[in-house]
Amino acid sequence: MQESQASDRPLAYRHRPGAGPTIVFLPGYMSDMEGAKALALDRWAEQHGRAMLRFDYGGVGASGGAFEAQALADWRDDALAMVDQVAEGPVVLVGSSMGGWLMLHVALARPDRVAGLIGIAAAPDYTGWGFTQEEKMTILREGRIVHGERVTSRAFWESGEGLRLLHAPIHIDVPVRLLHGQQDETVPWAYALEIAKQLRSADVQTILVKDGDHRLSRDQDIALLIATVEQLLEAL
Repeated sequence: MQESQASDRPLAYRHRPGAGPTIVFLPGYMSDMEGAKALALDRWAEQHGRAMLRFDYGGVGASGGAFEAQALADWRDDALAMVDQVAEGPVVLVGSSMGGWLMLHVALARPDRVAGLIGIAAAPDYTGWGFTQEEKMTILREGRIVHGERVTSRAFWESGEGLRLLHAPIHIDVPVRLLHGQQDETVPWAYALEIAKQLRSADVQTILVKDGDHRLSRDQDIALLIATVEQLLEAL
């Protein structure tokens, strides 16, 4: 396990040197770098001599910090720190769910480093459309809301509201691939079309999996992800 200091706390990461661009995996909310998709990409990178970086946001997995103290902006800054301090040269960001929101912000902040984007059920602006008005009031009144094992803090929600993107054109010009399952009950697949519409890039492909769920972690889903990554890297 490797460790980097960012945003006043240590971040755990695993960096595999190899041919670039470096694949940087951005996990979803309450997910970490040991998830099925991240590990499958890492195995593929090892087999093909490709550079790969996966990491845990602050307060998640093996990284330090308290989970409920984190804001979306903190995790954006963690991702930027990984790109700035660990990855070398151009990067291709692979963002899962909330990680797909973060990858857009990283691409906007580092246009000179980001060569391509791949979203997996990307969920930009989730704090806006992912909660009912009553749930939003609960967050503001009580400081948190709990859905099963999922906890959303006021700090995270308020930060997310300040980082919404879909209300205006997204000034990103690199190639973008958006994978989304049409049986996704967490992030409606129509958001993939909305992201594609708002992106300035002309090289955007939306790939819908008719029987795919939110995680897209079945063998065939992971095979599709790897094929998409491979094709994009070859094109670059």
